[in-house]
Amino acid sequence: MFKEWRHRRAVQRVKPGDGRALKRFRWWQLLSRALFHLRLTSDDGRPTVYAIDVTHQNQSSGYLKVHLYLDGRHHAESKVPAVFPVQGGTVEVRTSTFGLKRCHYVTAEGAEFQLIPDPASAEGRRARLDRSHPALSRRIGFLSLIVLVIGLVLLILQLAEQVTRAPEGVSQYVGTFTSPIDLPAWGNVVLGLATVAASTERALRLRYNWLLDGGAG
Repeated sequence: MFKEWRHRRAVQRVKPGDGRALKRFRWWQLLSRALFHLRLTSDDGRPTVYAIDVTHQNQSSGYLKVHLYLDGRHHAESKVPAVFPVQGGTVEVRTSTFGLKRCHYVTAEGAEFQLIPDPASAEGRRARLDRSHPALSRRIGFLSLIVLVIGLVLLILQLAEQVTRAPEGVSQYVGTFTSPIDLPAWGNVVLGLATVAASTERALRLRYNWLLDGGAG
């Protein structure tokens, strides 16, 4: 019930577009823009092309906007999380700290399909790597997962140590805990950069886990 209410609320946030043309993806936008495409066929056999355009650094009033283009023209816009009514269903878009965590076409029957990233975008380049070098792609994905797991474990250990050492904490009930791993300052910096890189890599594949990627953010 709550999910349906949230879905209806997102649809109500959609505003009509101004008809401007969709701009090409440029190489210098790799870290600041995401562009995805959806190609459908209408009942009369005419092809229809939708595009989802997100500029991560373009925020106003504290929220991020998602833009929907229809056949190359600005058709609608919405705050995230966004739900755009399209032919045969909706396009759902959600973002995370590191990029997109959802950009899917959901049919009226409930089937879900991820939109295709623009070949020039960072997501498109990552998808091309997955197609051309699947073994390497799996290793990179596994490495990203391991880095985030390590970061999460170390974070839990540090939090447990801080809580049990608080003057009026839980130490009087469970004793004082000392983390078996004590990273130097430079080690924490390196780990922080590694977790950011890992979460960014996962965002390029629209992979998201609230515990791993949310904790990294």
